[in-house]
Amino acid sequence: MGEQRACGDGRPRPVVPRLEARVSYALHPVLAANSLYRRLGAWLERRRLAYRWFARVERVAKERLYGCRMCGQCALPDTGYTCPMTCPKQLRNGPCGGVAADGRCEVHPELACVWVIAFERAQGAGHGSDLDLLQRPVDHREWDRSSWVNYWQGRDDGLGTAPSKDEPRPLLRRELGLRPR
Repeated sequence: MGEQRACGDGRPRPVVPRLEARVSYALHPVLAANSLYRRLGAWLERRRLAYRWFARVERVAKERLYGCRMCGQCALPDTGYTCPMTCPKQLRNGPCGGVAADGRCEVHPELACVWVIAFERAQGAGHGSDLDLLQRPVDHREWDRSSWVNYWQGRDDGLGTAPSKDEPRPLLRRELGLRPR
């Protein structure tokens, strides 16, 4: 389940994370940015070999637990700890218009839509409002870089941004056929 999978055309396949969302949210503070982690991140960036090993460990852990694609701009905490990059269309702000009424992926109908999984996990863990955050487009220059180091160094600040009051985010709920708040 948690392993990274791609279909024959190279597009990713939706993944159901192995680690419960509640556990993931509970573990998040352990990796929260602080002065020690900022120093560690800076030290790793000055030592290419150490950085490569660190990123490799991060890749293996996150790939096995969440299906992580190592985009370098982790949205897991904002998406119910479901990697949006496992969406075959790599959509970071909600499902495509082709998600089936039963929540199945348009590209891989035998699998659940990543965004349905994300919604169920976030809601179940009491973090449904996290899905209201808008994600910046992926910066493809960051692929294969450590998102933990990027996070600790503040490069992910504003990755998930709250919409303005003039532009509320009922779209995801509407796309999933859910009631507005």
